[in-house]
Amino acid sequence: MVLEAWRLRPLVEQALREDLFFGDPTTEALVPEGLKGRGVCRSKEPLVVCGLPVAREVFGVVDPELEVDFRVREGEQVEAYTTLFEVRGRIRSILQGERVALNFLQHLSGIATLTRRFVEAVRGLPVRIVDTRKTTPGLRYLEKYAVRVGGGHNHRLGLSEGVLIKDNHIRACGGIKEAVKRAREKLPHVFRLEVEVSSLEELEEALSAGAEVILLDNFDPPRVREAVARARSLRPQVLLEVSGGVTLENVRAFAETGVDLISVGRLTHSAPAVDIHLKITETFN
Repeated sequence: MVLEAWRLRPLVEQALREDLFFGDPTTEALVPEGLKGRGVCRSKEPLVVCGLPVAREVFGVVDPELEVDFRVREGEQVEAYTTLFEVRGRIRSILQGERVALNFLQHLSGIATLTRRFVEAVRGLPVRIVDTRKTTPGLRYLEKYAVRVGGGHNHRLGLSEGVLIKDNHIRACGGIKEAVKRAREKLPHVFRLEVEVSSLEELEEALSAGAEVILLDNFDPPRVREAVARARSLRPQVLLEVSGGVTLENVRAFAETGVDLISVGRLTHSAPAVDIHLKITETFN
C-alpha cells in the first residue's frame, strides 16, 4: 500500500494548522530566522518503523528547503536508540514541524509494531490478521496503511468497499435469509456477501442462504473449531473470519482452529504510541 500524495497532503496540512494556528511565538522569539542546523530523530524503544513518508511530507510543507535523510526503511524492526532520520535546514522550520511529525510517527509506528506482534504470533499458520473500521476519525487511511506496514491486511477501507451484513442489518430485515435475499436482488454481482453470525444456528442459516463469507462474532476458540467443522462440511470453499475478544495471548488458539481471517480492532483503536524523539544536535549559519 503506497501513500498517495493527494490523500496525504490534506491530512498533514490539517495537523499543521491545528498546531500552528496562531504561529509559534516561542520559536519566533528565541531562534534567529537565519539560524540553521541539524535534528536527529531516534527511537527510544524497540519498534516497527512506520510513517517516514508522512514525516517527510510534514517537513516539506513547513519548509520545502528542509532536507530529510532517512537512516532506516519503512517497516524495519529497530532497537531502542536507533537513528531513524536526520533533518537539516532552518531551526525554526525543524521545530515547527517536529511535534506533528513525531505525532504521526509515534502513532503509526505503534500500530505497525502491535500488528507485527499479532502477525508473529500466528506465524506458520494459513491465516491473515486483518484490521477493522474502528479507527480514529480522519486518520483511517494512514492507520490502515500502518497495519499493512506491520504485516497485516486490510478489511474494508469504508462501507462502500464490501458487503458485510451485521446483526443490526439482520434485525432490520427480519432474519438472515431475508437479508441475504435482498442483498442478492439489489447489489451488483461483483460483491461477495459476508454475514456476521453469533451462534452455530445462525451459521447454518447463513450458509443455507448463500453467504460466501461468514464472520464468527465473539466465539471462543472451541466454538470456532466446531463452527469451522460444520461450515467446511456444508461448503468447503466458504471463507471464515473471527472477530471479538482476540488478544495476543489467544490469537494463536484462534488461528489453529482453521479460520481464514482474524480481525482485530485493537490494531487501530488501542495500539499504544511508541516513544520517538527528535533532538537538535548541531547549529550553524
